[in-house]
Amino acid sequence: MEDRFFPIYKRFKPVFVRGEGVWLFDSNGNKYLDLSSGIGVNALGHAHPHIVEKVKNQIEKLAHVSNLFYNLPQFELLERLASLTKREAFFLSNSGAEAVEVSIKLARKFFQGKKWKIISMQNSFHGRTYGALSATGQKKYHEGFEPLVPGFTYVPFNNIEVLEEAIDEETCAIILEPIQGEGGVYPADKEYLKRVRGITKEKGILLILDEIQTGIGRTGYFLAEEFYEIQADIILLAKALGGGLPLGAVCTTKDIASAMTPGSHGTTMGGNLVACSAGIAVLDTIGNEKFLRGVREKGSYLQGKLLELRNESPLIVDIRGRGLMWGIELKIKVRDILEELIEKGVVALSAGENVLRLLPPLIIEKEEIDYGLSKIREVLLKRSENL
Repeated sequence: MEDRFFPIYKRFKPVFVRGEGVWLFDSNGNKYLDLSSGIGVNALGHAHPHIVEKVKNQIEKLAHVSNLFYNLPQFELLERLASLTKREAFFLSNSGAEAVEVSIKLARKFFQGKKWKIISMQNSFHGRTYGALSATGQKKYHEGFEPLVPGFTYVPFNNIEVLEEAIDEETCAIILEPIQGEGGVYPADKEYLKRVRGITKEKGILLILDEIQTGIGRTGYFLAEEFYEIQADIILLAKALGGGLPLGAVCTTKDIASAMTPGSHGTTMGGNLVACSAGIAVLDTIGNEKFLRGVREKGSYLQGKLLELRNESPLIVDIRGRGLMWGIELKIKVRDILEELIEKGVVALSAGENVLRLLPPLIIEKEEIDYGLSKIREVLLKRSENL
């Protein structure tokens, strides 16, 4: 079969045709433990019955109307988001990158052109559309696409002094990830993020938290900001929000949202009835303290097992993460490791060239964690023999 897609992905061999819980099945009938969640999207695993039921019921009635009209799934979804995020106003997009784009426009519009510069972090990742790409503090993603959107400055992550120095009278916002995902799974220090929040309030600028990967329960809290004991001006969500369907959200206050007037932004498909129905099912399940407590418990269990593995394997440089979002930094490139894991029936991710990233479905059980780590252990110890 000829691949007619743009040559932008280095794809792996399996063709997945079915999923069930934390398991994937390929076209040859082989079974794989999914420790990737489709890059954090399938937080409730595959074919979750509540998502299937909600989507089926909605698509049988009405798949789409434009945002020129109200629709009931949007109302229901946003009421739940308001309760869970403690925010008042929302924009629904199709993706995380679109949510980032909206936040850039919103931050600049809020200050009516008087402030327009945005500070981002080195090693960050916010998406590949032009505004999101410009906010991304990794040169490798910029190459060949300059000139980028002007007004972005990149400062070192977890360095409060350099951040303060970068702020000037034209700065309108700071955007950062509570845990840098694509950049290598680097968590923000708790005191650092509290200081950032304090500085933005003091300087009268907006704090945008990109929780596209860390939000919707991934860290064991509905939002990672809860762990950091802060409240950002704007929260960005996507990935897990749609339960496998395209859905992103910009979450903020009514005051900030009021900067956007009719015609200042829009979307044809964002907030689609079917995607919102899937999102309602996701929030029904994950927006529950008992469920989130279980994620924290499983995250602690996974952390303990990873630390044991670090003591066993000389290939491991560092273990970083929180909840069910972990990075295993290795002394070697991870592409071959991922290939070998697939051969052993495990699907994982990379974060850069030498970090093995684990984003299992939040419904994973300890026995399945043990199984996945046993395969990772086999691959790493075998590689260690060749050092």
